[in-house]
Amino acid sequence: MELKPNEKLNVENILKDLDQYTPKRKGWIWRERIENQQVGPFIYNDCSKPQGNSVPLPSAKYFGNIDPQPENNITTEIASGRFEDDIRRMRMAAWHGADHIMVIRTAGQSHFDGLIEGTPQGIGGIPITRKQVRAQRKALDIIEEEVGRPLNYHSYISGVAGPEIAVMFTEEGVNGAHQDPQYNVLYRNVNMVRSFVDAAEAKKAMIHGKIVQIDGAHNANATAREAWKVMPELMVQHGINSMFSVLVGMEKENIALSTVPPTAPPAPSMKLDLPYALALRELFSEYKMRAQMNTKYIESSTREATVTHVLNLLISKLTRAEIQSTITPDEGRNVPWHKYNMEAIDTAKQALVGMDSLMEMIELRDEGYLVDKARELKERAVLFMEEVLEEGGYFEAVQKGFFVDSGEYPERNGDGIARDIEKGVGTGTVFERDPDYFAPVTAHFGYNNVEQYDSSMKDTPSKLIDGCTFEKPEKIIYIDELDENDNVYKRMEDNRKYRETTNVRPEVEWSADGYVMVNLFLPTERRVAEFAAIEIGKKMGLKDVEVIHREVMHPSEGTRIEFKGKVDFDIDISSLEIPPEPEIMSFDEIRGLIEERPMKVVAGTVGEDEHSVGLREIIDIKHGGIEKFGVEVNYLGTSVPIEKLVDAAIEMDADAILASTIISHDETHYKNMKKIHELAIEKGIRDRITIVAGGTQVIPETAVKQGVDAGFGRGTTGTQVATFLVKHRMERDNES
Repeated sequence: MELKPNEKLNVENILKDLDQYTPKRKGWIWRERIENQQVGPFIYNDCSKPQGNSVPLPSAKYFGNIDPQPENNITTEIASGRFEDDIRRMRMAAWHGADHIMVIRTAGQSHFDGLIEGTPQGIGGIPITRKQVRAQRKALDIIEEEVGRPLNYHSYISGVAGPEIAVMFTEEGVNGAHQDPQYNVLYRNVNMVRSFVDAAEAKKAMIHGKIVQIDGAHNANATAREAWKVMPELMVQHGINSMFSVLVGMEKENIALSTVPPTAPPAPSMKLDLPYALALRELFSEYKMRAQMNTKYIESSTREATVTHVLNLLISKLTRAEIQSTITPDEGRNVPWHKYNMEAIDTAKQALVGMDSLMEMIELRDEGYLVDKARELKERAVLFMEEVLEEGGYFEAVQKGFFVDSGEYPERNGDGIARDIEKGVGTGTVFERDPDYFAPVTAHFGYNNVEQYDSSMKDTPSKLIDGCTFEKPEKIIYIDELDENDNVYKRMEDNRKYRETTNVRPEVEWSADGYVMVNLFLPTERRVAEFAAIEIGKKMGLKDVEVIHREVMHPSEGTRIEFKGKVDFDIDISSLEIPPEPEIMSFDEIRGLIEERPMKVVAGTVGEDEHSVGLREIIDIKHGGIEKFGVEVNYLGTSVPIEKLVDAAIEMDADAILASTIISHDETHYKNMKKIHELAIEKGIRDRITIVAGGTQVIPETAVKQGVDAGFGRGTTGTQVATFLVKHRMERDNES
């Protein structure tokens, strides 16, 4: 299956023959930095190879639509609740530059006690199922061919079903996963013994699949009352899971620490967060870093979240991060919309590329507050670990509430998470293996005792059973749907109209969900504004109106409100009358033609019209007007009589007349256009001069009917006008 950029992704084709699909590759792929890389007019030192197909940043149009990619793997985290729509969002994300696609849930996999089959979406979240994983990996296999960059697929290995999930992930070509037994112990109250035994088995499967492991230590500063005080503990948690993974057999290259700055503005975040990041990078220099912004402090303001994101990106640049997570800037709203995933990716790409070569120009001080604070944090972490050992180890320390205590070690506030060694989910379910225990499978933690059957099979035990599912995917039992009503086929049948016809409906999360967002300002206090906005939404005909952001501009003068609501109508795009895209030549093309043959124009606002801003946007070099191409502009001002405009064109031997006309009552703007045309005929210059008229109320087709050569309406740019001027002059020359 080959994707074409101008065609939608066919999800039904992804689902077809899914029971027979196997991933085309396994294992994580890191980006490679390319030094002295020429991309467009610039040379980059900290970037990786550009993509084959991508969506550049909006400002890229000023630089030849280049799209340099940072050296960091870029994460996007997707959680719409419908995997068929997540697939579409994955494609969008890949085009924007994401190559680490995380699938997260509102109801985590760690809540489940077994491996879920089918696609039960109606339970408040997205349990990871084999079908979902396989469909998304299949889609990513195709999408990565389209964008020309490997795409790493990621999810979570946690809960008491962790080993089963790890096996399934290895079978299905998952490339990265969160796995940290401490997460289970502290936040899911899984029995400690069970959690660590499960983790050893899960990690062994991950090793076989070359799955990059990301830990869960960052959850401590997302949970602690005062997150900036648990930094020493965070480093201890990172160390415990990392070394446990190494002892199981995982290569350090495939171990990543999930690092999260513990604060956000208005706290003095750089002063607190940068020393912590420096200490972490120094203490764990052998491991990869996955940097993520702290969602603990995200409210519903996307602006606020984006500022925090950029500050965190600066820390990543200053202290190294191989994986740059983005989250979505609307995390505080719990509304994971398409656009916010893309904005977060673009924020990371824009900031990191903009900081290219930063470390060649600056260096972190090797004395003073930064290094002193970093050293202090490392010392506190070492002392914390020593006390854990003195108390009898990790289990004893957890039981005594050492972890997620909001006191800055060695201080303790007594508010840590305490778990009983003899209690928790899965207590009493770990049993010592019998001496003749037999497990002829690949990537199994512990002894297999295959020697009792064939001593030559010690390192390849699965050969005793003609290979296990890791070697022979055909042995995997694939289960499709279990719920007659809540399944992907039913959901896709419900929105078939919007996939197979020319009808469209707005969407923000799911196919044709109908949601729109409205941004408005109301001159009232916050509470009044919120309920007034809901009524406004209802009067606009929206359904299910809900305020998703409120921001006080002044306690009494006004409040900014954003609300969402649903439309209950469709638009048939086949019935739309869409004019062709304005033709635009490149800067070099236009400039070259003007240099070969200079061009002069006269311009003014005609009649009794005093408006000048729009015309100045078209002509002034400061605003990207036609002057930047070398056009000589003679601006006559506002309220210019028609006769004066035409006479000036004759006197200056102009190539063109640019007339701005805004006033539209009684069709004044069109009457003025006709007068210019007729007077140019009367004066004998119409066959050698180009006449262009523009204004906010101008309809191009109607303007041409008045005799002018072109009309330009609202939103016109200087480049569009310049393109028309040089092309029209060439056409007129060819005709003569």
